[in-house]
Amino acid sequence: MRILFAEDDKRLSKMIDFLLKKENYIVDCVYNGQDAIDYANLSDYDIIILDWMMPLKSGIEVCRYLRAKNNQTAILMLTARDSLEDKIDGLDSGADDYLAKPFEFPELLARIRALSRRINKTFYNDIIEYKNLKLNCCNAILTYKQIEVSLSPRENQLMELLIRNIHQILPREQIIDKIWGYDTNINSNTLDVTIKSLRQKLTKLSLSDCIHTIRGIGYKFEMDI
Repeated sequence: MRILFAEDDKRLSKMIDFLLKKENYIVDCVYNGQDAIDYANLSDYDIIILDWMMPLKSGIEVCRYLRAKNNQTAILMLTARDSLEDKIDGLDSGADDYLAKPFEFPELLARIRALSRRINKTFYNDIIEYKNLKLNCCNAILTYKQIEVSLSPRENQLMELLIRNIHQILPREQIIDKIWGYDTNINSNTLDVTIKSLRQKLTKLSLSDCIHTIRGIGYKFEMDI
Protein backbone atom coordinates (compact mmCIF):
# COMPACT_ATOMS: atom_id res chain seq x y z
CA MET A 1 0.00 0.00 0.00
CA ARG A 2 1.28 3.45 -0.91
CA ILE A 3 1.24 6.33 1.57
CA LEU A 4 2.04 10.02 1.07
CA PHE A 5 3.20 11.56 4.36
CA ALA A 6 3.28 15.37 4.52
CA GLU A 7 4.88 16.75 7.70
CA ASP A 8 7.17 19.76 8.07
CA ASP A 9 8.84 18.40 11.22
CA LYS A 10 11.67 16.52 9.50
CA ARG A 11 12.68 14.61 12.62
CA LEU A 12 9.15 13.29 13.09
CA SER A 13 8.80 12.67 9.36
CA LYS A 14 11.95 10.57 9.16
CA MET A 15 10.95 8.55 12.23
CA ILE A 16 7.44 7.81 10.91
CA ASP A 17 8.85 7.07 7.46
CA PHE A 18 11.25 4.52 9.00
CA LEU A 19 8.54 2.86 11.11
CA LEU A 20 6.01 2.67 8.28
CA LYS A 21 8.55 1.12 5.95
CA LYS A 22 9.31 -1.47 8.64
CA GLU A 23 5.61 -2.37 8.36
CA ASN A 24 6.13 -2.86 4.59
CA TYR A 25 4.31 0.27 3.49
CA ILE A 26 5.61 2.22 0.48
CA VAL A 27 6.09 5.80 1.71
CA ASP A 28 6.82 9.15 0.08
CA CYS A 29 7.61 12.03 2.47
CA VAL A 30 7.25 15.73 1.73
CA TYR A 31 7.69 18.74 4.03
CA ASN A 32 5.23 21.35 2.76
CA GLY A 33 1.71 21.56 1.44
CA GLN A 34 2.60 22.50 -2.13
CA ASP A 35 4.80 19.43 -2.51
CA ALA A 36 1.96 17.32 -1.09
CA ILE A 37 -0.28 18.59 -3.89
CA ASP A 38 2.40 18.00 -6.53
CA TYR A 39 3.04 14.44 -5.38
CA ALA A 40 -0.68 13.66 -5.11
CA ASN A 41 -1.17 14.95 -8.67
CA LEU A 42 1.79 12.95 -9.92
CA SER A 43 1.09 9.52 -8.45
CA ASP A 44 -1.69 7.35 -7.06
CA TYR A 45 -1.71 6.80 -3.30
CA ASP A 46 -3.93 4.66 -1.10
CA ILE A 47 -3.69 6.98 1.90
CA ILE A 48 -2.48 10.57 2.32
CA ILE A 49 -1.42 11.73 5.80
CA LEU A 50 -1.40 15.53 6.18
CA ASP A 51 -0.05 17.67 8.98
CA TRP A 52 -2.39 20.61 9.58
CA MET A 53 0.26 23.31 9.90
CA MET A 54 2.77 23.25 7.00
CA PRO A 55 4.65 25.86 4.95
CA LEU A 56 3.26 27.12 1.62
CA LYS A 57 -0.12 25.41 2.05
CA SER A 58 -1.76 24.03 5.16
CA GLY A 59 -3.09 20.50 5.41
CA ILE A 60 -6.60 21.91 5.28
CA GLU A 61 -5.82 23.75 2.03
CA VAL A 62 -4.26 20.63 0.53
CA CYS A 63 -7.27 18.55 1.54
CA ARG A 64 -9.75 21.03 0.06
CA TYR A 65 -7.72 21.26 -3.16
CA LEU A 66 -7.61 17.49 -3.61
CA ARG A 67 -11.32 17.09 -2.97
CA ALA A 68 -12.11 19.93 -5.38
CA LYS A 69 -10.10 17.99 -8.01
CA ASN A 70 -12.20 14.90 -7.23
CA ASN A 71 -9.25 13.09 -5.67
CA GLN A 72 -10.90 10.43 -3.50
CA THR A 73 -7.76 9.11 -1.78
CA ALA A 74 -8.30 8.45 1.93
CA ILE A 75 -6.91 11.37 3.96
CA LEU A 76 -5.79 11.32 7.61
CA MET A 77 -5.21 14.72 9.22
CA LEU A 78 -2.53 15.14 11.90
CA THR A 79 -2.56 18.18 14.16
CA ALA A 80 -1.87 19.53 17.62
CA ARG A 81 -5.14 21.42 17.33
CA ASP A 82 -7.62 19.10 19.03
CA SER A 83 -10.62 21.27 19.87
CA LEU A 84 -14.01 20.11 18.67
CA GLU A 85 -14.21 23.02 16.22
CA ASP A 86 -10.82 22.12 14.72
CA LYS A 87 -11.87 18.49 14.30
CA ILE A 88 -15.04 19.59 12.55
CA ASP A 89 -13.06 21.93 10.26
CA GLY A 90 -10.70 19.09 9.36
CA LEU A 91 -13.47 16.64 8.58
CA ASP A 92 -15.52 19.25 6.72
CA SER A 93 -12.51 19.99 4.49
CA GLY A 94 -12.73 16.41 3.24
CA ALA A 95 -10.47 14.48 5.64
CA ASP A 96 -11.57 10.93 6.41
CA ASP A 97 -10.03 10.79 9.89
CA TYR A 98 -8.30 12.99 12.42
CA LEU A 99 -5.42 12.17 14.78
CA ALA A 100 -4.26 14.67 17.42
CA LYS A 101 -0.60 15.16 18.31
CA PRO A 102 1.19 13.82 20.22
CA PHE A 103 0.22 10.30 19.21
CA GLU A 104 1.61 6.83 19.65
CA PHE A 105 2.76 4.98 16.53
CA PRO A 106 0.49 1.94 17.19
CA GLU A 107 -2.51 4.27 17.11
CA LEU A 108 -1.37 5.72 13.79
CA LEU A 109 -1.06 2.18 12.42
CA ALA A 110 -4.55 1.36 13.66
CA ARG A 111 -5.97 4.45 11.92
CA ILE A 112 -4.18 3.48 8.69
CA ARG A 113 -5.57 -0.05 8.86
CA ALA A 114 -9.05 1.30 9.49
CA LEU A 115 -8.81 3.66 6.54
CA SER A 116 -7.48 0.90 4.28
CA ARG A 117 -10.59 -1.17 5.00
CA ARG A 118 -12.75 1.76 3.91
CA ILE A 119 -10.99 2.44 0.64
CA ASN A 120 -13.46 1.87 -2.18
CA LYS A 121 -10.86 0.82 -4.70
CA THR A 122 -8.37 -1.97 -5.19
CA PHE A 123 -4.91 -1.58 -3.72
CA TYR A 124 -2.01 -0.49 -5.84
CA ASN A 125 -1.86 -2.36 -9.12
CA ASP A 126 1.56 -3.86 -9.78
CA ILE A 127 0.81 -4.36 -13.49
CA ILE A 128 0.61 -1.20 -15.60
CA GLU A 129 -0.56 -1.44 -19.21
CA TYR A 130 -0.87 1.04 -22.03
CA LYS A 131 -1.86 -0.28 -25.45
CA ASN A 132 0.60 -3.13 -26.13
CA LEU A 133 3.06 -1.99 -23.48
CA LYS A 134 3.05 -3.73 -20.08
CA LEU A 135 5.21 -3.05 -17.04
CA ASN A 136 5.35 -5.54 -14.21
CA CYS A 137 6.52 -3.35 -11.32
CA CYS A 138 7.19 -6.35 -9.05
CA ASN A 139 9.76 -8.08 -11.24
CA ALA A 140 10.80 -5.01 -13.31
CA ILE A 141 9.92 -6.62 -16.64
CA LEU A 142 8.80 -4.37 -19.50
CA THR A 143 6.95 -6.12 -22.32
CA TYR A 144 5.92 -4.86 -25.74
CA LYS A 145 4.35 -7.13 -28.33
CA GLN A 146 5.65 -10.22 -26.52
CA ILE A 147 9.24 -8.93 -26.39
CA GLU A 148 10.61 -8.50 -22.86
CA VAL A 149 13.41 -6.46 -21.33
CA SER A 150 14.58 -6.41 -17.71
CA LEU A 151 14.89 -3.03 -15.99
CA SER A 152 17.08 -1.91 -13.12
CA PRO A 153 15.25 -0.71 -9.98
CA ARG A 154 15.68 2.96 -10.97
CA GLU A 155 14.68 2.28 -14.59
CA ASN A 156 11.64 0.44 -13.28
CA GLN A 157 10.61 3.39 -11.11
CA LEU A 158 11.21 5.85 -13.92
CA MET A 159 9.27 3.75 -16.44
CA GLU A 160 6.36 3.47 -14.03
CA LEU A 161 6.32 7.23 -13.51
CA LEU A 162 6.42 7.91 -17.26
CA ILE A 163 3.63 5.46 -18.12
CA ARG A 164 1.38 6.69 -15.33
CA ASN A 165 1.82 10.25 -16.64
CA ILE A 166 1.83 9.51 -20.37
CA HIS A 167 1.61 12.60 -22.62
CA GLN A 168 2.40 14.86 -19.63
CA ILE A 169 5.58 16.87 -19.17
CA LEU A 170 7.37 15.84 -15.98
CA PRO A 171 9.79 18.47 -14.61
CA ARG A 172 13.27 17.19 -13.79
CA GLU A 173 12.97 18.23 -10.14
CA GLN A 174 9.75 16.26 -9.66
CA ILE A 175 11.23 13.16 -11.24
CA ILE A 176 14.33 13.34 -9.04
CA ASP A 177 12.28 13.97 -5.89
CA LYS A 178 9.95 11.09 -6.71
CA ILE A 179 12.59 8.49 -7.56
CA TRP A 180 15.67 9.43 -5.53
CA GLY A 181 13.99 11.22 -2.66
CA TYR A 182 13.18 14.70 -1.46
CA ASP A 183 16.50 15.24 0.32
CA THR A 184 18.70 13.63 -2.30
CA ASN A 185 22.13 15.00 -3.10
CA ILE A 186 22.48 13.23 -6.43
CA ASN A 187 23.94 15.04 -9.40
CA SER A 188 21.35 16.08 -11.97
CA ASN A 189 23.31 14.08 -14.53
CA THR A 190 22.21 10.91 -12.74
CA LEU A 191 18.72 11.41 -14.14
CA ASP A 192 20.11 11.90 -17.65
CA VAL A 193 22.14 8.69 -17.34
CA THR A 194 19.05 6.77 -16.20
CA ILE A 195 17.01 8.20 -19.08
CA LYS A 196 19.73 7.18 -21.54
CA SER A 197 19.85 3.67 -20.11
CA LEU A 198 16.07 3.35 -20.25
CA ARG A 199 16.03 4.58 -23.85
CA GLN A 200 18.50 1.82 -24.74
CA LYS A 201 16.13 -0.74 -23.24
CA LEU A 202 13.22 0.77 -25.17
CA THR A 203 15.26 0.54 -28.37
CA LYS A 204 15.18 -3.23 -27.99
CA LEU A 205 11.39 -2.93 -28.07
CA SER A 206 11.43 -0.58 -31.09
CA LEU A 207 10.26 2.25 -28.84
CA SER A 208 13.41 4.37 -28.81
CA ASP A 209 11.60 7.63 -29.68
CA CYS A 210 8.96 7.48 -26.95
CA ILE A 211 10.84 9.49 -24.31
CA HIS A 212 11.01 13.13 -25.37
CA THR A 213 13.39 15.67 -23.85
CA ILE A 214 11.62 18.97 -23.11
CA ARG A 215 14.58 21.32 -23.10
CA GLY A 216 14.93 23.31 -19.90
CA ILE A 217 12.00 21.52 -18.25
CA GLY A 218 12.11 17.74 -18.16
CA TYR A 219 10.79 14.73 -20.03
CA LYS A 220 7.60 13.42 -21.58
CA PHE A 221 6.60 9.88 -22.56
CA GLU A 222 4.45 9.57 -25.69
CA MET A 223 3.35 6.42 -27.42
CA ASP A 224 0.90 6.82 -30.27
CA ILE A 225 1.64 3.54 -32.06
